[in-house]
Amino acid sequence: MDNFITNLEKYAELVVKIGVNLTKGQDLMIESPMECLELTRLIVKKAYEAGANFVQVNWQDDVITRSRLESAHEDALDYYPKWHTDMLERFVENGGALLNIKVPDPDLYAGIDASIISRASKAMATARSKYQKYVRTSTFSWCLIKAPTVAWASKVYADLPEDERVDAMWDVIFRFNRVYENDPVSAWRVHIEQLKRVRKVLNEKQYAALQYRAEGTDLLVELPEGHIWLGGDKANASGIRFVANMPTEEVFTMPKRTGVHGTVASTKPLNVNGALVDNFSFRFEDGKVVEYKAEVGYEHLARLLEMDEGARYLGEVALVPYDSPISNMNRIFYNTGIDENASCHLALGSCYPINIEDGASLSNEELKARGGNTSLIHVDFMIGTADLEIDGVLQDGTLEPIFRKGNWALAF
Repeated sequence: MDNFITNLEKYAELVVKIGVNLTKGQDLMIESPMECLELTRLIVKKAYEAGANFVQVNWQDDVITRSRLESAHEDALDYYPKWHTDMLERFVENGGALLNIKVPDPDLYAGIDASIISRASKAMATARSKYQKYVRTSTFSWCLIKAPTVAWASKVYADLPEDERVDAMWDVIFRFNRVYENDPVSAWRVHIEQLKRVRKVLNEKQYAALQYRAEGTDLLVELPEGHIWLGGDKANASGIRFVANMPTEEVFTMPKRTGVHGTVASTKPLNVNGALVDNFSFRFEDGKVVEYKAEVGYEHLARLLEMDEGARYLGEVALVPYDSPISNMNRIFYNTGIDENASCHLALGSCYPINIEDGASLSNEELKARGGNTSLIHVDFMIGTADLEIDGVLQDGTLEPIFRKGNWALAF
């Protein structure tokens, strides 16, 4: 137990110093499941030690979250409180930082009609569109982290006795966040520098397109002029560096909205608003999904693609080697924030404007004219395999290997 508490304290310090990189005088908002009380208390303590002015904790509970969709009256499904979005926007505009312990139950909405989930999700996304633009343009520091809950641990470690599952989950969370290192903060800084070297090489290449080949996948993804590869950390509007997702192993950029052609197959299950979708594929023409299949959760996938006009286009392309720390654990975590860092992935929906030169200052119309996509959604899905091959298409049409057998073919 002593070692666990020591590691928990190291984790709390890590997410404050590296994740949101809290500075003296900032406010911090924490969104946390009630099961994560012990970790949340330590994060609050570390935040005040780092100079926070005020820490606000918003508690969450899956039973309460589900009860709304089970029991709320019909009109409530299309409602999201303006006072809440106003609070989030003011919080950002006043320089606050957000830390979200994001661990939804993968089966949270099992048995609930997809149309009900979709309506509630669309109402929230519509109401929070201004706030989401702050997120996607890195106006402020925000970070998503993970911590075990009984429901999540039981899904991931169903092969273990019940009393071992949460401990097993803590072990992997500590491992892929480098908490077992003597100095996790320094270890993360070394990791971030490595990702910076990767994105530097890719930014110098300025590929015109990426060509993907694997079982079920034959896809060309064009990249817009002036695209920017990011990875590791990023700067907010005040120049403060933060890590948006812990763990992170990816480098990512913006695909050209109308430049995606061919087919792509998923390689891991996807949690869509509390419902699982699995063994799915897409066919793209001129950037748009024109055909799709799913063996599990087809109706939830259909509702996702119907969210708005931009939901059928891609907003992100991300590269992660198959031989990476999370992938080598050989386990599906049913949590996009983890699974996406074990696999190359794409994202349906909105792009991150910061993935193109001067993108943060562009209107939606200007962004679209530069090749970016806008949507109420941003949903990553995993496509990485041990046999994935990716070629970079240079501006003169020359092909050069980027990935072979699922791993980097470039030198960094």
